[in-house]
This record gives sequence, C-alpha cells and structure tokens, in this order.
Amino acid sequence: MAPKKDAKNKGSKKNTDGDGGGSSSGKKTTNAGSAIKVRHILCEKQGKVLEALEKLKAGQKFPEVAAAYSEDKARQGGDLGWQIRGSMVGPFQDAAFALPISTVSNPVYTDPPIKTKFGGLDKKSNLDFEFFKQHQLDFLKQRKTAENRSAEVERHAKRNMSIRSMSGELLLQFQHLGMSEQKAKETLKNANVTTNLQLALAEINGRDLPEGAGMLLYHMATKIKPQIAGQLPLITRYIASGKLNSAMKVDASLEYLLKLGQKIDINVDIEQFESECGVNVIITPEEIEKLVQKLIQKHTKALLEQRYHFNSSKIMQEVREHLKWADGKSVKAAIDVEIFDLLGPKTEDDLKPATKTDKKKEKSKSNDNVDNNKSMKKENDTENHDGAHTIGELMKTKVHFHAPGENYKTDGYVVTNHTENLLKQHLRVTGGRVQTRFPPEPNGILHIGHAKAININFGYAAAHGGICYLRYDDTNPEKEEEKFFTGIHDMVEWLGYKPYKITHSSDYFQQLYEWAVILIRKGLAYVCHQNAEEMKGFNPKPSEWRDRPIEESLQLFEDMKNAKIDEGVATLRLKITLEEGKVDPVAYRIKFIPHHRTGDKWCIYPTYDYTHCLCDSLENITHSLCTKEFQSRRSSYYWLCNALDIYCPVQWEYGRLNMNYALVSKRKIAKLIQERIVEDWDDPRLFTLTALKRRGFPPEAINNFCAQMGVTGAQISVDPSMLEAAVRDVLNVTAPRRLVVLQPLKVIIANFPYDSMQEVMVPDFPQNLELGSHHMILDRVIYIEQSDFQENPEKGYRRLALGQSVGLRHAGLVIKVKEVLKDISTGEIKELLCDCELSEKAEKPKAFIQWVSQPITIEVRLYELLFQHKNPEDPNEVPGGFLTDINPNSKTVLKSYADRSLSTVKVYDKYQFERIGFFSVDPDTTCEKLVFNRTVVLKEDTGKK
Repeated sequence: MAPKKDAKNKGSKKNTDGDGGGSSSGKKTTNAGSAIKVRHILCEKQGKVLEALEKLKAGQKFPEVAAAYSEDKARQGGDLGWQIRGSMVGPFQDAAFALPISTVSNPVYTDPPIKTKFGGLDKKSNLDFEFFKQHQLDFLKQRKTAENRSAEVERHAKRNMSIRSMSGELLLQFQHLGMSEQKAKETLKNANVTTNLQLALAEINGRDLPEGAGMLLYHMATKIKPQIAGQLPLITRYIASGKLNSAMKVDASLEYLLKLGQKIDINVDIEQFESECGVNVIITPEEIEKLVQKLIQKHTKALLEQRYHFNSSKIMQEVREHLKWADGKSVKAAIDVEIFDLLGPKTEDDLKPATKTDKKKEKSKSNDNVDNNKSMKKENDTENHDGAHTIGELMKTKVHFHAPGENYKTDGYVVTNHTENLLKQHLRVTGGRVQTRFPPEPNGILHIGHAKAININFGYAAAHGGICYLRYDDTNPEKEEEKFFTGIHDMVEWLGYKPYKITHSSDYFQQLYEWAVILIRKGLAYVCHQNAEEMKGFNPKPSEWRDRPIEESLQLFEDMKNAKIDEGVATLRLKITLEEGKVDPVAYRIKFIPHHRTGDKWCIYPTYDYTHCLCDSLENITHSLCTKEFQSRRSSYYWLCNALDIYCPVQWEYGRLNMNYALVSKRKIAKLIQERIVEDWDDPRLFTLTALKRRGFPPEAINNFCAQMGVTGAQISVDPSMLEAAVRDVLNVTAPRRLVVLQPLKVIIANFPYDSMQEVMVPDFPQNLELGSHHMILDRVIYIEQSDFQENPEKGYRRLALGQSVGLRHAGLVIKVKEVLKDISTGEIKELLCDCELSEKAEKPKAFIQWVSQPITIEVRLYELLFQHKNPEDPNEVPGGFLTDINPNSKTVLKSYADRSLSTVKVYDKYQFERIGFFSVDPDTTCEKLVFNRTVVLKEDTGKK
C-alpha cells in the first residue's frame, strides 16, 4: 500500500489561535469574556462600567462582581439616567448589568478622558461598545420573550380551543357526508384521510351533494395516492356533480389518473378521462334485467342442483363483464328476483349451511389442475387468512404488487422529470418481465428467516413468469468466506430454486465508485472525519465537514481510493436523513483487507445502504423485496436512484419470520459451537437451513410453511410445532414405512407356528398399496419396544401385559406372555417367553405393535428443543443469558434394532418408523454404522396408551 496522508484536518479551516474558534464564533478565553455567559450589565455611572470591566480583566470572577453591584438598590439620577436592577435571566439568576442602548449608540463619553479608580490612570473610555450594545440587544430580546411568555401560553390555550372547535366542526361535516358518529371519529384519527376530506370539503364550499356522494368523497379520500393528490379537486367536482356516481367509477378515475403519474406535471385529457370513468354512461334497469335472465338460463342446471347454496357472485361477475358500469345494488336485486322466480321460497335444507362435501365438489370443478397432494389437506383452511398452501398459490392469489413499469403507482414512489423515459427504457430491456433478486451477505449460514426471503423473491418471480438473481452482497471482505458462498447457493437450490444468474455486488464496484464521484460533484455527498462512535445514534453531533468544498471532497475521496488515508479516518457520507432519523448515512468506508474476488484493487468498500439500490437498478429489478427493518431505508433507496437520474425500482417490505425457542444470530450460534453445546452450523437442533436439511426437513415442507405465513408487514414469531406440522404433511405422503424398535426387548415365541423363518410382505404406504412394498423376516425370536410391555399395567394400558395379548403389525400373529425372565441381580426384565395365535383365529387384540426379527443395529438420535424458554435472548425470561437456558435433554443417542431392509439406505433418505416418528439418514452414516436423526414425532393421539 502507498503511504497514507494525514487528511483529517485538510480543508477544515479551523482557527488554531487561543480563542479556539475564530472571531466569528464569539467565543473568548479571557476572563473578561466570561461576562458573555451572563446576559446584561446595568450600572449607574460610566465609572462603574469601567470599574466592573477592569475587575473582570484583573481576574475577578463575574458572579462576585455582579453580586457587589447588585447589593445597591435601584437609584434615580445621573446625567444619563442609569439605574441598577436585578434580573433573573438564564439558568444562573445572577444580577445582570447592561448599558442603555441609546448611550451605547452615541459614544459621547469617549471624549474627554475619564479618570478611573484604578491607580488614577487617565485613559479614554475606548470600551468595546459593540460588545455592550450586543448585550443590551440580548437583554431586550430576553425581556421581550419574558413579556410574551404569558401571551404565548394564552395563544397556546386558544389554539387548543381552536383545534377542539375545528375537530367538532369536522366531526359534524363528516357526519353530514353520511358517516356515523363513530366512523367520523375514527376518520379524524387518520391524518391523511382527514386532510383529503378537508380539501374536498373546501372544493365543495357548502354546495348540496347528490345522494351517496358524501360517502363517495370518503371513498376517494381513502384511496387517492400522494402521486395524484393534486387532482383531488377534479375528482371532487365530478363526484359533487353526480358524474362519478359509484365507487367503481371513482376507482376508475383514480386508476386513470395514476396512469399519468409517471410525469410530474399531469395534463388530464378530459374527454379521455370521462370515457375511462364511465361518465354519462347510463345502464337502464331493463338492460340489467335482460342480461341477468340470460345468465340465469345459462346456470339453471347448477341452480337447481345447489339451489340457494349456489354462489351467485359468479353471475354478478359475468354481468360486470358485459355491463361494466351497472349499479351493483341493482344487479344484485335483479339476480335475487330471478333466482327466487326459479327456485321459489327457501326450504329448511336451503337454510342449512353448505356441507364440506359440497364445498369440495364445487372447488374441485374450478381447480382441475390442483396438485394431488393438496387433496389430502383440508379445504378452505387458509381461506380467511393471509397464507396459502403453496408459494405458487400465495403469490398468485394473495400477493398484489405493482405490474412491471407501473412503479409510479406505488405508495411513496418518487417521480422526477426523468421517470417516464427511464421506465420506458427499463421496459425495453426487460420486456415487461418480473425481475427480483435474493441478496444475502456471504458472512454466515442461512436460517429459517432466509427461507421466507428466498421463497418470496424466487417464488414471486416464478409465479409471474419472471426471473430471480442470486446476488451476493460481498461489500464486507472482513467477514466473507468461500464456504458461505457455496452454502448459500446450495440452500437456494435445495429449496428448489435455480437462480437466473449469480452476481456479486463487487461486479459493480467501478460503476458504484463513479456514481459516488457524481454525487460529490452534485454536492450530495462529502468526505467526513467523524469516527464511528461520533456518528452513532440518532442525535449525533453534526459533522463540521458537511459543507466542505466539493473539490476538497473529490480529492479526499480519491485519496481514500488510493490508500493515502488511514482506515477509520475518513468516510464518504450522503446528505440525507433517513425516516428513522439517522443523519447522513455512510456510503463508503476504508478497509485494508483484500477482497476474495477483487484482491487488492480496492481499499474502499460501499455500504449496503449505498449498494443495494444501485445494484437493483443495474440489474433492472422490478420488485426489490426486503424485510420490514429496511423500510426506514426506502427514502435513501429512492433518493439515490433519483439523484443519479437512473432507473429506480420499487422497494416492498414484508415482516420478518422469527422462530421461538431458537437463535439465528451468527455471533450467538458461533458461541454455542465454541462452547461445544452444538457441534456445528448444521447441528439438527439449530434452525439454520443446513441444520434443518440434516435433521430431515423436506424443502417443500419449508416452502409450504413459508407460504402459510403469508406476505404481510407484520413480524411473525411462531413455535417450531407449526413448522413440524408442515413437515408431517409432506412426509406422511412421501416417507415409506419401516419397523424399528428404539429400546429393544427380546421376545421368544415358544409355539412359533412355522418350521423356519418366514418372509413377510410389508407395504411401504399402508394407505396406498400401489406405491410399493418390502420384505421382512419373521422368526421365532423377535424384538419389541420395552415400553410396549408392562408387568403391572396402569389403567387403560392397551399393549402387551400379563393376561393381555397384543397383535404384531403385518405378521398375522397375536402374542400373549407366558413367562417373564428377569436379571437375578437387578430384577430388570431381560426377555419374554410368549405363545402366539394366528390373527384369523385369535380374539382381536386391543392394539398392534411394531417388531423386528434378525435385525440390524442402528444409531438413533432423538432431538428436542435446544432452549427451555420461548425467548432465550430475552433477559426478562432468561436473566442469566441464553447459554444458561440450554435444555439438557435436547439430544439423546440410542442403539436400536431395525428391519434389515434399511441396510441399503443413502444419506438424507427419509422414513416413517411406524408408531414412532419420521427419521432421516444422517451424513455421519457409513457402511459399518447407520445413523438416523428423528425429524419429527408422529402426530400425537392422546387416546392411545
């Protein structure tokens, strides 16, 4: 690296003299200057002024001097009419002194010479009269403030009364529009809607409104976007005149005007406006009746079958397709009349709610291409919330983002003189295609929260025929490692998504640097020497370098780039305040760390706030989808793109997904690894994606879980049980069944009915025999679960006990205990001697249990929640910190017996161990040692014992 310059003080122009700040600052370091701290001096004679000043210059403290003169009572007389008085000014409440301004303005006492008490020295009174004049002005200002204080309080009280009066008037006006009192009060709480209604009322100016127009004004006030707020008077006039006489027409007017919103100055073509909004279009009752009758005939068969359970909104929709501006109430009334004429009065069956079977039939007719797996789920279980069964369904039915190229229609989007042309260029490049990106930082392993981000970005693009980039935000070389790049890519593909293109923020370092130079040239960025601590928080000390000359910032930024300035000595900051109050965010900082892709070419690196919006623009992203915490950065996102006159994408925010009983912090997971509480980033007790994969969670289950959470602005915290339920739904139809005993108990069948071992055919999916089967060995010696036998059974126990038989699954045998063999020294049950009967001859047992014969040995790892409290990071719940909240039983390792058909398994194969749970083959598996992780337990049935 080249030698570094000391540039911190370059161009700062700070005065280094003893006064510490230059003459314009008004600050003095002499003792006489302490007089400035107290506002005013009032003396009786010129000599007293000199005397006071000389005492101060001699080193006497001002409070002492002030106290000496304040002991005198107010006096009269003196050629110049001086008087002394105490003044309670500022925080000190000291006696204050000042010269009358008329005297200061007329320096009559500068000549002749005035004798002082100090050594009888003759001297001219060449005092700094401007100094005293300024203090007199300050005094008058303070006195004026004090005099006006009570008047200000009075004005404040009047203003409050005025506000209350105004609110009361608005309340009455809103009610006059047709709102209930409660609705009007709720509306007053919404500042935007209230402002819009006030503007509308001002435009009406007391004129009478047609029936229903008042609520149409309210509808308009709630729907109008800031981009077209200037057209509010136009819409108001059309509503007040009755030309826009339905909510549909008002919506059409807003939509039409919003189409023009990509220009700053909107020129409305009135003829086109009226045509788009249905002005002067009249639909007669006869037209509605005739069309409804025709549509009723079309649906007669379905109406006769379903009667009043028929969904009449279908007919309503078809009427809209033919008669766009028909009044909704009139259409509904016409449909009801025609259905009544066809079906007659409602019967008792008509009054009953539709059965689930009917709903399923109706839904299946309209969704012929629904995936077969969905038919196994309950219908309509997400009908009334923001989630869906799959990401595709969610993105197509529940998520409503803007169409490509219609960025200007979104809330908060900033339109400039260049917006229209930039959007046209953008559409020429993309062809109107949806383009999203997933931009992780390659400094850690992805977790369950990232799964939601991946699904939203890739899922939205896929659902609308678009593309999604995987862009690594590699702007911090200090923490980036190759394993994180690889791990992120692997997890994206594991979830089932293929990036359109893999890019890096570092691909654009040169362009980002050139844009930073442009911002400096425009006076929108500057080089600053405040350190991180000084810039910290929301009310930091303003930077004294904010207004440094542009050429100086340009040179310093070049020096930063050329490694002439030390790390931490300078940053490039943007001149903008974020919504959260953060002032002048950093755009570039110095880091003398080689980059994994660019090597030593750069020693300045852009921040995320600066980088991500510009990279989005370069990649023509249509929807920049990010979590809610980035909402406070939206202003800088739009500001940066518009400041550089480049295409500006739209930022959409959604709520984060948090998991209870879990940690996702990279630093804290690293601590768990360091303390050997977990083994690595993929420990199955964690909620990193690599850990979930190792535990056996199917990627489609994670995707479906994310779909069920929906895309809303609310931050979501859920229990792991919700994710486990989604896992069961998938594994229940994909994981073949096998018989395994976790804690084996040896059973000898004394009267084994066969001469030799038998092969038993066992279905992989008992509910669907067509999906295959496997063979098991049945011999005289078998093994069952220790918990499936009780010598002294509790009440309600259904499995094997003395005097109580049990069936062996898939074996066709029912066994009963003949003798219990125990260890003499410990009394522990070692094995059971049983008799058996063929199932078709024996009395039907109360339960059937799993078993194995001639088994293989496997290692089984059972996992529970890692933490004991829902929020292990909350000091209120866990005062000792998350390391003290570890569940000591979060991992149990067993040596178990399994059906021999499992001897050929591969890593990540998934099975249901019947009556136990779902398991996955762990990567620790070798030819000599099979390891299974419990993914989830089976759904609990409290009725089974």
